[in-house]
Amino acid sequence: MYNLVKCGLFVMLICLSSTAFSQEVLSARNLIAPKASITATTATLLWDKPLDYKNISAYKIYKDGKSVGTSTKTNFTIKQLSANASYSFTVKAQNKDGKLSDASNVVTCKTKIAGKVFNVLDYGAKGDGETKNTTAIQKTIDACTKGGTVYIPSGVFVSGALYMKSDMTLYIAEGGILKGSEEVKDYYPLIMNRFEGWEMKTLASLLNAGTLNRDGSYNVVNLSIEGKGTIYGGGSKLGAAMIKEVGMRGRGRLICIMNGQNINIQGLNIENSPCWTIHYIYCDAVTLHDLKIVSTARNGDGIDPDSSTDSYIFNCSFSTGDDCIAIKSGKNPEGNTVGKPTRKLRITDCDFIKGHSLAVGSEMSGGVSDVFIQDCKLGNLLHGLQIKATKERGGYVKNVIVRDCELLKVTLYTALNYNNDGESAPELPLFSDMEFTNLNLSTAMIGQTVMDINGFTDEAHYTKNINFSNIILPEQSTVRIKNCDNLTFTNVLGADGKKPVYQSIDSKNIVY
Repeated sequence: MYNLVKCGLFVMLICLSSTAFSQEVLSARNLIAPKASITATTATLLWDKPLDYKNISAYKIYKDGKSVGTSTKTNFTIKQLSANASYSFTVKAQNKDGKLSDASNVVTCKTKIAGKVFNVLDYGAKGDGETKNTTAIQKTIDACTKGGTVYIPSGVFVSGALYMKSDMTLYIAEGGILKGSEEVKDYYPLIMNRFEGWEMKTLASLLNAGTLNRDGSYNVVNLSIEGKGTIYGGGSKLGAAMIKEVGMRGRGRLICIMNGQNINIQGLNIENSPCWTIHYIYCDAVTLHDLKIVSTARNGDGIDPDSSTDSYIFNCSFSTGDDCIAIKSGKNPEGNTVGKPTRKLRITDCDFIKGHSLAVGSEMSGGVSDVFIQDCKLGNLLHGLQIKATKERGGYVKNVIVRDCELLKVTLYTALNYNNDGESAPELPLFSDMEFTNLNLSTAMIGQTVMDINGFTDEAHYTKNINFSNIILPEQSTVRIKNCDNLTFTNVLGADGKKPVYQSIDSKNIVY
């Protein structure tokens, strides 16, 4: 075997040279329970597939040695646990004949203490869809004691900007809607933030947590936003009003977390942002799962991880007016100076219904590395799976693994025609060290360029060291390669079993 790429606590093997698999190779691997996702009554598990997983049909989950559920995905949430209690979990892989593997590694975790519940109704909030509840809900948040829960019941609760704090949960019950005001005045005063790669003052978001700084500290910790209800923003109307008042980059988001650690967002419908929907900056240990994200606004991204580490995004669906996920790390040259990469990011079991792309960039000047994408479905996306930059950015994108996905297009693009103002970085970006395996692009249009991979004209910054294997393309497809070095295509075939047309321009060491 060769070249291991590490992504968080998960180790993905790029290639297996052995054909004789032991029982260990058939077992689920690297089981974890992310701390951020553990509540008083639930624990969420994540794991890697066995090394040989072609005949695996499901996974059995065990709590303290007893079976508690089955999953066809590489995640599972155990519910109805006792508060402040310790549990041990394992997972076994099950093949198509029903045979179980050995157990995975053991994970032990402790649920949180059940804190006091603070109902917003008790602080004067009214869920009538008309009353502005900013003051009442903020009073509830301020009153919430450590480990407590701010509870929004059924009803429509209109509010302006709210400011959350450490060691609390915001819970929106089924039938409950936290609805963002459509008036710009409700998102003042301006706060220090980051937008499109630059630190600057912007309007506040509907939900805000933490304050921005570069020193590596975390000033909001152990925060959870969850429930079965809806967060519904001011949408395009609010976004347009914000642009008119403070400009494009002065808009607030729907949810913005800065310098946060152990952040969890789960279970909610999140809709109608004025621009980006969920944006987290300089954060660590973030889990976002079981979310339905819908936006139609200008720059209506779904999730924007920004110079953040150890993130897990899974079981989410996206229908957005821009990138569904856009992985960022600052913009030239400030992003190079700040130098905070986004790394150790795992995206699994997500459904990308509509939008521009699942993207890395274009603001990636602080670097992006150790990204793992698996078991995702990328539907009608304008650019499909896209890694994007400009020659002004600097920085790097490396150690990216994409496996077992359905999609329509793969694009590594280096000449964007937008968001390219400002001073250039001191050197060109570099895309390198990636794997694309077991991908199905067969439902894309016949006779098109469905894989477009390019680098920069300086040979030292060619896009390099990328393996493409076991990929199904539409018939008569074209693979376009420009300014690349050491790209290997193995078993990349059209649906008719024929090789695509390869257009290799100013490239070297291309094997197909």
